[in-house]
Amino acid sequence: MTTTADAIIRDPAPSDAYDVEAIRRDFPILSQQVHGKPLCFLDNGASAQKPRAVIEAMRESFETCYANVHRGAYDFSERTTAAYEGARDTVRRFLNARSEAEIVFAKNATEAMNLVAHSLGRGLLQAGDKVVISEMEHHSNIVPWQMLRDSHGVELVVAPVSDEGEFLMEPYRKILAKGGVKLVAVTHVSNVMGTVTPAKKIVEAAHDAGAWVLFDGSQAVMHMPVDVQDLDCDFYVFTGHKLYGPNGIGVLYGRENLLDRMPPFLGGGDMISSVTFEKSEWADLPAKFEAGTPPITEAIGLGAAIDYVQSIGLEAIGAHERDLLSYAMQRLAAVDGLKVIGTAPEKTAVVSFTMVGAHPHDIATIVDQQGVAVRAGHHCAEPLMHRMGVAGTTRASMGMYNTRAEIDRLGEALEKVNKIFG
Repeated sequence: MTTTADAIIRDPAPSDAYDVEAIRRDFPILSQQVHGKPLCFLDNGASAQKPRAVIEAMRESFETCYANVHRGAYDFSERTTAAYEGARDTVRRFLNARSEAEIVFAKNATEAMNLVAHSLGRGLLQAGDKVVISEMEHHSNIVPWQMLRDSHGVELVVAPVSDEGEFLMEPYRKILAKGGVKLVAVTHVSNVMGTVTPAKKIVEAAHDAGAWVLFDGSQAVMHMPVDVQDLDCDFYVFTGHKLYGPNGIGVLYGRENLLDRMPPFLGGGDMISSVTFEKSEWADLPAKFEAGTPPITEAIGLGAAIDYVQSIGLEAIGAHERDLLSYAMQRLAAVDGLKVIGTAPEKTAVVSFTMVGAHPHDIATIVDQQGVAVRAGHHCAEPLMHRMGVAGTTRASMGMYNTRAEIDRLGEALEKVNKIFG
């Protein structure tokens, strides 16, 4: 009989053409040692390391051509503006958006989701309209809607997940069938469990019910190709620092006809076409949502990160990571008292787990002494922890530069946890 765990352990090893050692050499920080041992970085779900291409692109921006964008009629400003807007076009092509007007830069995915919540709440949602989220959401996709509920009277409805961490379509469809749903805001990939939600089915059902759809893609875009036109979603957000780019830069994709109808999130310079003491007129998209000096060098770094990832290929990266996930599920199954939280058949290379008798923070501290970096706690997903009946988990999240040998190091470190806690 095939179990859920068996379904996860099903992909063959990636092609020999994937040279993980060459990729590792592109990341200077991976040559570091921690507690006298080579760094084994398995916290990519929180923030990934940066390749030399990103570091050099940002350094070059600061050292050779830096100025504020859009406003200057001199060479440095025009060249910096071209680089900044070039990064926007890189993102547009990365997501297959229709135009650059649909790509808004923010400081992170959290700000991008707050932008949508704030602007929809002030412009297109009414008291009594329903917003649907799921039990596996990051706090960034819970709290803004709670704030909107409290300030504007929208109703927040939570779609359930299974014991294995799967998004349940039938209960979701029943929620939609009751009517009144205006927006569905769910994760594309769970930050805790790696669950890949059935995105196209979610969109189809929502659109049939007359609702818009927003995906939090912060844990998706580094693992798989994302085509917003193919998904047919209305909004899509992600952050740069998990995609091997810098922190301080996030992206909102929105349908142009919706963004046109939404009021600005922040007021100030660059988001206006004219200002008098009596009134202001808004700038065209996407500037309407980019008040003040934007994250210029960070956007350039994000563009470089996307170029780097695409030079290797998301399909190849995904195959490598599926092999790591398969190997990790087998290796960690050999650790006494370890239980994986989240075993959906479709998931990315993320393994969250508990261990009998050991607190997640103690586990993380002990494995850190072996040079292994993992995350511990509720992972900004407290409601999901309650749903799964745990206070927190330890999470190993793998990326394009991780290896089977590093999974072995994690397993060996976890055996030391068992020795300490009996």
